[in-house]
Amino acid sequence: MADDSINTAIPPSSSVEDPDKTCKRVLDHPERISEVLFGLIMVLTFTCSFSVANSERSEVGQMLVGALGCNVAWGIIDGIFYLMICLSERGHNLAILRALRQATDLQQAHHVMADALPPTVASVMGEAEFEELRRRLNQLPEPPDKPQFKRDDWRGAVGVMLLVFLSTLPPTIPFMVMGNSRLALRISNWVAIAMLFGLGYAYGRYAEHRPWGWAFSMVGLGALMVALTISLGG
Repeated sequence: MADDSINTAIPPSSSVEDPDKTCKRVLDHPERISEVLFGLIMVLTFTCSFSVANSERSEVGQMLVGALGCNVAWGIIDGIFYLMICLSERGHNLAILRALRQATDLQQAHHVMADALPPTVASVMGEAEFEELRRRLNQLPEPPDKPQFKRDDWRGAVGVMLLVFLSTLPPTIPFMVMGNSRLALRISNWVAIAMLFGLGYAYGRYAEHRPWGWAFSMVGLGALMVALTISLGG
């Protein structure tokens, strides 16, 4: 929340007229990785528990319908969660702006701003910077009485749903185009391993912490999560 608060506290010139314009970008980088990982784990619980021995084409179709349907459902749920988070963050930002304007003295106003800013940023700001920030915020229009959904919020929710669903497709494509279920399962597993490897590497690069190590660790973590999900009846 702290990182998003600074976007409300120091808006760009194009959004000064509307402090309630947007909630956040459609998922930060780690959130996108976690959404793809979630969708991938969900589909792997179907493909890894699928027995190719004596399996018929109709059973393959049932497995695909189950995997895709499950991720569609969870994509919708994640989209709803995204909207809830947008509304709560926007309401919290409006509350910060009101608290700042209702402050009875400069020290209280500066304290409100310091709490809203990331700790590292707040620690290097002096009284003059806080006062300039307070002055700019007081020039903003009066905020609405309560937070409301914006068009970008709905677009973001759709983006979240699509992200979860599309992460299902790569491991399921071999079953769609191949008649040999055993070979399709092997290729599907390799596709899933490659996706887990890529997710781990991307996470490591973002975190500035051993990308290759995270790549291999994500493969092991994904296998563990799938095993736990299957063993617990998921």
